[in-house]
Amino acid sequence: MLSNILENNKMISALCYISLLFAPFILPLIVYFIVKDLEVKFHAKRAFLSHLIPTVIGVLLGVFSVIGMFTVSFDGMSGFVILMLVFTIIYFLLTIGLMIWNLMQAVQILKT
Repeated sequence: MLSNILENNKMISALCYISLLFAPFILPLIVYFIVKDLEVKFHAKRAFLSHLIPTVIGVLLGVFSVIGMFTVSFDGMSGFVILMLVFTIIYFLLTIGLMIWNLMQAVQILKT
């Protein structure tokens, strides 16, 4: 019985990290408030924060892009475009890195 509960907790914790692929930051948030186990809550909180980082940065990047399109003059547009391209590349590298980190965390939980 106890080993069954521990296996379920491991699966739920791993699912919080893997949910980045299908329900980012929603599933870990739901798990955090529903599950009573402290270890599962710990993993749900970590997964939530790691899912929230690219979302917040992506929204900020989008807002800055829209603001920049309407406020930068045509003469200064090339510098703005290069800056936004650099920020977009950094954003995608960060997002890929966080995806890999989340998947590694899920595998690590399932191995233990």
